[in-house]
Order: sequence, then structure tokens, then C-alpha cells
Amino acid sequence: MADSTFSFERIPRVDRVRSVMNALADHIDRSGMKPGDKLPTERELSLALGVGRSTVREVIRQLQALGVAEPRVGSGTFLIRTITPGTIHMPLSLDMSHLRDALLQTLEVRRGIEVEASAVAALRHTADDVPRMEAALVEMERVHIDKGTAGREDLAFHLSIYDATHNPLFSRLLEQMRETFEGFFDQPFDRPDFARRSFPFHRELFEAIVARDVALAREKTYAILEIVEEDIKDMSR
Repeated sequence: MADSTFSFERIPRVDRVRSVMNALADHIDRSGMKPGDKLPTERELSLALGVGRSTVREVIRQLQALGVAEPRVGSGTFLIRTITPGTIHMPLSLDMSHLRDALLQTLEVRRGIEVEASAVAALRHTADDVPRMEAALVEMERVHIDKGTAGREDLAFHLSIYDATHNPLFSRLLEQMRETFEGFFDQPFDRPDFARRSFPFHRELFEAIVARDVALAREKTYAILEIVEEDIKDMSR
């Protein structure tokens, strides 16, 4: 267990979230913290860095989104992956004042990444990856049937595919766009039927990956994203 004592320089006002993120990453690196070690509390970080607790909470939330830290009820937040200031990646910032354009631009990038990720997952997945992908798929299906939409669960399923590539760059790239996806897919265009037509293709994609059918995995991913693009265009008019 790493030494629980810590010290920071107070953070200037400009770009506080990024500065706090870098300061915390530097502390983790310098103190030799390892996965399983407990991070300083929100209060301790707030006082040590001279920033508000809301800023600290945002940094912790982003570390969780990046798979670096996890909260444990009643115990605090714990490190699950070592980081340094050089490995920190802040979420991608998009101009959401023009939602339709931002979503279509993001989708163009996502198409290139996801189609290849599905193909690589079909080639490289292990026996341990299959139940994780299936669990994410089943949860997505459950929520979709219950609510008619399942944006966050859909994203979790695609992240499970990225993990099955065993190339960490895939999941890191998607994490950069995660905030945009989550913020939008909570209630896309106030339409619960957004991308509903793509729902059956997700299980077909999973089955193609499990069967190691690279071509079919690519085809099903294209089919899903084509429907998403069509609905963005149709429902944003």
C-alpha cells in the first residue's frame, strides 16, 4: 500500500479540471500508488489544491470514465490503473450548439473506429471476453425492451467489444467521445424510437464476433451505424 500522505501545489484558476487531473496524475506517479490503493478524499483534494469540490468531483468522474478509478460505497475511490501526467486524456470537446453537425461528424469518426474494432474483436477475442460482451448485450436488450431506448447500455456493449480487441487504444478513443454520446443518447431528439431499427443487429454483431466471422462483424457494424446516421438526419429536421 502506498504512503497515504500527499502534497500538491495550489491550482490556478485557468483550466482547473485539466490542472487538477494532471496534479493528481503526478501525485499518483510520484507516490508510487498501485492499483488497489485508495485516492485522497474529495475534501482532502479540494483543500490541498485550493479548488472547489465540484471540480474535484468532475476530475474523479473523468478518471472513472477513463477506467482509472472506481468508487466503492462507504470506502472511497480506489485506483484501478496506474497513470502519469503523460498518459492522461481529457474527453473530446465538441461544439454542441450545432447538435446535428456535431453528431454526424462524430459518427464519421466512430464508423471508422467501430467497424475495425468489430473486425479485430472477431479475430482476437478470448473465451473470457464472450460472457462480458454477452452480459452487456443482455443488459442493453433488457433496458431497450423496458424503455424503448438504451443509449448508455448500447455504449457499454460497444465498449465491451473494444475491450475484446485487446488493443487499449480502441477503448481510449471511444472514451474521448463518451461524454458526447452519453449526453445525447439519454433522450435523443426527444424520440424514444431513435435508432430502434438497429436493435436486432446488435445480437447479430455479437454472434458474428463469437463466430470469428470478420466480414460479417464489419457488415453488422456498418448496418447499425447507417441506421444511426439516417435517424440523426431524419429526426433533426
